[in-house]
Amino acid sequence: MSKKFKRRSWTRLSRLGKNRKNKQTWRRAKGRHNKVREKRKGYPIKVMIGFRQEQGKKQPVVTIYNLTDMGKIQKGDKVMLGKVGQKRKIEIAKKAKEKGIEIENLNINKILKKVDNKNKIGEKKK
Repeated sequence: MSKKFKRRSWTRLSRLGKNRKNKQTWRRAKGRHNKVREKRKGYPIKVMIGFRQEQGKKQPVVTIYNLTDMGKIQKGDKVMLGKVGQKRKIEIAKKAKEKGIEIENLNINKILKKVDNKNKIGEKKK
């Protein structure tokens, strides 16, 4: 497990304390008499070289812009949707669901459900 580097006095100050996780993040110790900066015993450790964890190898991401790009993809690939309009997005989502491919920046079920609801509303009006 990695070390949790938190802001120096987050437990003492209520504005930095519980339920304010974004305020607890690490801030460099800069004060003249700062005990963390001086690396004194009994104080939280300072962020230094050597604490970083090794990052796993990242799988390359394939960007999709149209249905022909969808044809080139296998099931295990990481896929992202490029800058595409709503019409193409729906077509790509249908094809992805059919093939069983997950798209990282698109919730396929949500977009297809939205389309079905619009179609149902359109049929009721007619």
